[in-house]
Formats: sequence, structure tokens, C-alpha cells
Amino acid sequence: MLPPAAPELWHRLDRVQGLVVVGGGALAFGVAFANTGVFLRTGTSVSHLTGDMARLSLDLVRASPAVLQDLGRVAAAVAGFFAGALLAGLLIHHPSLDFARPYGRIITAIGGLFLLAWLLLPAWPAPALALAAGGCGLQNALATRYRGVILRTTHLTGLITDFGTSLGLRLRGADVPRWKVAVPGLLTLAFFAGGAAAAVTAFHLGRDPLPIAGVGYLVAGAAWTVFKHGILPAWARRRARAAVPPGR
Repeated sequence: MLPPAAPELWHRLDRVQGLVVVGGGALAFGVAFANTGVFLRTGTSVSHLTGDMARLSLDLVRASPAVLQDLGRVAAAVAGFFAGALLAGLLIHHPSLDFARPYGRIITAIGGLFLLAWLLLPAWPAPALALAAGGCGLQNALATRYRGVILRTTHLTGLITDFGTSLGLRLRGADVPRWKVAVPGLLTLAFFAGGAAAAVTAFHLGRDPLPIAGVGYLVAGAAWTVFKHGILPAWARRRARAAVPPGR
């Protein structure tokens, strides 16, 4: 249980909006890293489904033995992403950042899904794609807000739209705050960097990016849990003792 001073600390942390952007950037980098690893092995994306849905509609129309395998993989990715978003809605979804929610466990769970997908991928590609897409759907449905703007971290369509619209308004002379241009731009850059890093890992280092992403999520989730339940309460207790007048 958090000490008496902790609720005030949580409230103060909730107002550190820059922490939201840093976390969103890290998640965008990580999911792009994982998605690139899956795409290189299967040709199917798991972090964004627009193109996959287009392929799914084509495959349904021209269904034949040659395309049934691809049809199954795309359908599995779509179903997995939906299931991950549904699970997030049941467990953690909130319109704004709430540090009391179990973000650490969710990030750890995403890492576990990526690792399990990596283990299953050689023999069971469709279930593996469903698991990896489920992790992405779970992450995207966290839907944290930054000053009223929803931060999606698994695909770029909305981010690039916000980036272009805000930049265009600013160039037109409208009074658009700089952060409205900077935030979607930074998240877009983080996603691109994650994909590029995964490509370097695969092509130049000869390593599969997916298990690396899984381990990274496990470490990040565990680190946040330690901070939340270990470092933060100790910090709160020190602040509480410092606030007590001498002699009392």
C-alpha cells in the first residue's frame, strides 16, 4: 500500500505531461521494432491493419488454395488485434493517464505475447500472428491523452494527419501551439526509428527483432512496476518525514 503522501505524489506525476510523450515515444519505437520483425518473416503487419484488411478483402473475392494461407494469416492478425483492444477495454483503458493503473503488468504481458508469438511462429504462423497482433492491440488501446490529444502508438495514419494539419495551420498563420506540431512529429519519428533499428538488427546483425522486442517489453514493464511499488513509496515516505516539523 502506498504511504499517505503518495496520492499527492501520484497527482503531481499525472500532471507531468512530458512523461506521457516520452512513454508514448518508447512504446511507438518498441511496437515498430516488433512489427518489422514479424513482417520480415511473414509479410503480414500486426501493429496496423489497414493494408492487411485490403488484402483480406481481395483474398475473400479471389479465394483459391494459393491464397488461403495468406487469408488465414491476415484474419488471425485482425482477430488478435481486436482481442487485444477488447482486453485493454476490460482491464485498463482510461481516457487519460492514471498512474494507479497496472501499466507495468500490461507492458510485461505485451512482452510475453511477443515472445510466445516468436516461439510459435515457425510451426504455427497464424496463432503466432494473432498473439503478436494481440499485444499491439493491447498497447494501442491504452489510448493515453496528451493535453486532450489521443496518443496512438502502433500506427502512423492519425499521427501524420495531426502532424500535417497542425503544421499547415501554423504555416497559414493560425495560433497553433508548438506542441501540437512537435508531439505527433516526435511519435512518428520514434515509430520510424523503431522500424529502422529492427531492419539493422535483422540485416546487419543477423538477429530476429521479435524476441528482442519481447525481452525489452518485459524489462520495461518490470522496471515500471519496481518504480511504482518500490522507489516511489520510499520517495513518498522520505517526503512525508521531511514535511514533519522538528520535535513532533
